[in-house]
Amino acid sequence: MSVQSNETSLQTSETPLGRDDLARLVAKDIAPGSFVNLGIGQPTLVSNYLTEEQNITLHTENGMLGMGPAAVGDEIDGDLINAGKIPVTELPGASYFHHADSFAIMRGGHLDICVLGAFQVSATGDLANWHTGAPGAIPAVGGAMDLATGAKDVFVMMTLLTREGASKIVESCTYPLTGVGCVTRVYTDKAVFLTGPDGVTVRETFGTTLEELQELLPIPLKAAPAAGRRDPGAP
Repeated sequence: MSVQSNETSLQTSETPLGRDDLARLVAKDIAPGSFVNLGIGQPTLVSNYLTEEQNITLHTENGMLGMGPAAVGDEIDGDLINAGKIPVTELPGASYFHHADSFAIMRGGHLDICVLGAFQVSATGDLANWHTGAPGAIPAVGGAMDLATGAKDVFVMMTLLTREGASKIVESCTYPLTGVGCVTRVYTDKAVFLTGPDGVTVRETFGTTLEELQELLPIPLKAAPAAGRRDPGAP
């Protein structure tokens, strides 16, 4: 499968990104003043790299607005956790509310962005992140369907390949869907992808070229125009 562009100079890192570097990148891409939900797993790391100047308000589905970074040492309070049961801090003005009210925030379109993990994302932005269908696997959708449907933008944060080396970005999902056409951006250790009705565009790559990336994915890739790329030197 060939790359659908001659524009291949997308590499912004000499090596694939680790979890913390990827979380730092996602945090930089969140617009100031946004209301954001961070899903269980890798996405929770994003809270550690948001700056005070961004003025981001974090929501967690177990009933909190104004969540801060993960708690460490003497900051840990067993009663103050996020939806993934990780101890967190609270920022000035933080508030707490009933679980039902939290889901009303999610379903009511009050979140600008949610950042979720995934098992698969399709070329058109379908999301599968709650069940693989494997025998003995415990389905655990939680609030993922509510977030995928209710948030204005859905970012996915995941490794690009499975342990077996298969791409998690696919032509169409084979796992049960969480949401249809909801994902707008996919952050992986090897590249950032933009998804939508017109297919998959690569914004930047890490430790790989666009041609090498194309060999890993079963779908055609397009290079983002220069005007749509992230400046790797931007703060």
